Amino acid sequence: MTEVLRAERVTRVLPGEVPVTLVRDASLSVSRGEFVSIMGPSGSGKSSLLYLLGLLDMPTSGRIWLDGEEVSALDDRRIARIRLEKLGFVFQFHFLLAEFSVLDNVMLPMAKLGRLNEAERRERAARLLDDLGLGDHIRKRPDQLSGGQRQRVAIARALANDPLIILADEPTGNLDSVASANVRDILSALVHEGNKTVLAVTHDPDFARAGDRQIHIIDGRVETDEVNGG
Repeated sequence: MTEVLRAERVTRVLPGEVPVTLVRDASLSVSRGEFVSIMGPSGSGKSSLLYLLGLLDMPTSGRIWLDGEEVSALDDRRIARIRLEKLGFVFQFHFLLAEFSVLDNVMLPMAKLGRLNEAERRERAARLLDDLGLGDHIRKRPDQLSGGQRQRVAIARALANDPLIILADEPTGNLDSVASANVRDILSALVHEGNKTVLAVTHDPDFARAGDRQIHIIDGRVETDEVNGG
């Protein structure tokens, strides 16, 4: 399998009078077409590690490669472009813009990237939403949708620029069991039918078991990295 993401001895320390270490000497590799869950106790550094891997934060030390390119030492402008081109994000809270329609929310990353004209952006956004069972809701505002529907819009937005990797931070943490199972199944299908790569922080053992691997973090360290069913 082709490696799409690698971290080598990554550490993140928040400076201050008493420095706080969020991630300690973490190393891991993720291949194309994998569904990897990151688990651990609250405060263990799961989300901090995900933010480093998603280039939302930079390591204090260590190195990160994305799609074969070392990205941990690039300037902010280049990193922002790489995030837009190659990464899609889904968070526990959807962060949809309330003043925009569902369709417009999904079109926003495409407009920012600038590869498609407006008609092409509109067509792609409508197709993504239809694929996620939201074809009848594209003109609605986010507050007119259920929590599960809003999270599906967030997934469509994450897919807008056809990223290499979807990074999800507790994507089912704010949903009921039915909506959680739906989001889990959608992400799993993106991997196993759409050849996407998903890296997700979760507290939900059922969600973690749906993936290919589970990485367990304790006190900022990678304690275990195990194949499901292995």
